[in-house]
Amino acid sequence: MTSPLATEAAPFGRVLTAMVTPFTREGELDLADAQKVASYLVDQGSDGLVISGTTGESPTTTVAEDGRLLAAVLEAVGDRATVVAGVGTNDTRHSVELAEQAKKAGAHGLLLVTPYYSKPPQAGILSHIEEVARAGDDTPVMLYDIPGRTGVTIADDTYARLADHPLVIAVKDALGDLNRGAWLMRETGIKIYSGDDPVNLPWLAMGASGVVSVVSHAAAGAYARMVAAVDAGDLATARSINNQLLPAVKAMMTYTQGAITSKAALQLLGVVEHRTMRSPLLEATDEEVAIVRDGLVASGLL
Repeated sequence: MTSPLATEAAPFGRVLTAMVTPFTREGELDLADAQKVASYLVDQGSDGLVISGTTGESPTTTVAEDGRLLAAVLEAVGDRATVVAGVGTNDTRHSVELAEQAKKAGAHGLLLVTPYYSKPPQAGILSHIEEVARAGDDTPVMLYDIPGRTGVTIADDTYARLADHPLVIAVKDALGDLNRGAWLMRETGIKIYSGDDPVNLPWLAMGASGVVSVVSHAAAGAYARMVAAVDAGDLATARSINNQLLPAVKAMMTYTQGAITSKAALQLLGVVEHRTMRSPLLEATDEEVAIVRDGLVASGLL
């Protein structure tokens, strides 16, 4: 299935939200709330959603749950937003199974994080990427490079070897090395998406295709306006929007884990009734909710 918004410059859209996975109070998958959240995010300005990523608590969901969640989100918004399925694990066979399932469900793209904890050599990372991409058939792949969580970085040489791969077309970058990213875009043609909200504006100014955001659970519209301002060469407006969002970014990205604060934000915004997490993540405390509330209010989002 082709994304309704894919372009050569931004193959996965411009403002993607790394969407939370709603659960019932008993901890079961809540598909009705998932569709509600997905519709809300797209209505607010997200033109893409990443399902079953880290913010979606993917280490705690089963293959079957990932498939049901993806199908529900595609049904809700698949005709007006890019829906990207997170398929990255530290087990290639498991990731292949997820990629095959996502392809069958009609995902517009795959998000593939580097295998975490086991610290494979670059040859192992390359083999993992190629095998999972092959399992997804013709589904385009966005890599996810986040060494702070995985313990490994995709090397420049590995990117060079992937430069001609027809399906590996973008990377969600959470290194924050703007010079390296600019070099990769220049030398390999790979598209970069900002994977860290505090540096969304610098990445966009450097030519990134878009953002994969956590804070966009509350600020999708603002990020869409920032992207439009950068496209128009209006950096003054883009900086103004970035400055406006600083309290929200700080509140949602620095005090506790982003999935926790995102569910708290959605509850404050009236999108969901509660903020149930799956262990080992715990729902936001009253103190953490107050921090998120203050950040959203200071940024004019609540």
